[in-house]
Amino acid sequence: MRQSIDAAIAVRVMEPVFESQTKTKLGSTSVGPDGPTLKEFVGKFMQQALDVYLHKNRETAEAIKRKIEENERERKELAGIRNLARERAKKASLHNRKLRDCRLHLGDRNERAEESTLFIVEGDSAAGSLTATRDVQTQAVFALKGKPLNTYGLSKKVIYENEEFHLLQSALNVEDGMDGLRYNRIVIATDADVDGMHIRLLLISFFLQFFPDLIRNGHVFILETPLFRVRNKKATIYCYTEEEKQAAVKKLGASHEITRFKGLGEISANEFKDFIGENIRLEPVTLAHLHDSGELLGFFMGKNTPERQDFIIGNLRVEKDLVEV
Repeated sequence: MRQSIDAAIAVRVMEPVFESQTKTKLGSTSVGPDGPTLKEFVGKFMQQALDVYLHKNRETAEAIKRKIEENERERKELAGIRNLARERAKKASLHNRKLRDCRLHLGDRNERAEESTLFIVEGDSAAGSLTATRDVQTQAVFALKGKPLNTYGLSKKVIYENEEFHLLQSALNVEDGMDGLRYNRIVIATDADVDGMHIRLLLISFFLQFFPDLIRNGHVFILETPLFRVRNKKATIYCYTEEEKQAAVKKLGASHEITRFKGLGEISANEFKDFIGENIRLEPVTLAHLHDSGELLGFFMGKNTPERQDFIIGNLRVEKDLVEV
């Protein structure tokens, strides 16, 4: 009944005790020396207050009722295919090489557990380079097979019907909620080309559609990888922008050579070590700048192809125009 329904409750506790340094979970068990537990107190208060509120606000009550009925229909749809999908995932996990897991996961009692990271890459070539140089303690790799499905407007049933998304969900362990999340950082590591950008958009749409809390709680990132390598016999400089490339050319002088990376598969394992270690550049995916993510997704990922085409044509800028500006 509570699926997709969020509530925020402010509770002030005298001298609170937390279970960890990060203060993510309250360890205080009771309200006062001889009072009820905090869970009992909040539960009883909410039961009474919500009952009164729903009787006074019929429109809200009807909206919640419709959502509960929609969740019920979805559960019935999923019931028939969930077990089949799980069996398929078990068999696949024995034979496929999609997930190269790490040893430490979020929630483990280890000081490095917070570093646990899952890199989602396109294809086996990029996965091979990254796997060869990753930190096996904290960095896992999940290899996609081509472009994933556009999930906008689809029900959760698609996760269990689509083997790739089901394996990704299983790797993250978020089927039953965020409490079981195995990785603190989920890093989308696609090529810096049109296809890579499209795959990135499809993955972000998937997370927004089914697991928005991953983005809301700051778990999803974009991996920034270098576009150019400028080097001579004495030094090598990796550049992420055209401006950085020009600065590197000026620094190294006339004897330099420039390599343009077209995809992650072209970057050797030795070079990858520089980009996923201490100097890793991650761009967080957030909802801070979105007023209505549903409307935005509907426009860019929905079936309104003519509208999108007109938008692209109307906002297209060629290189000549950009230079003049």
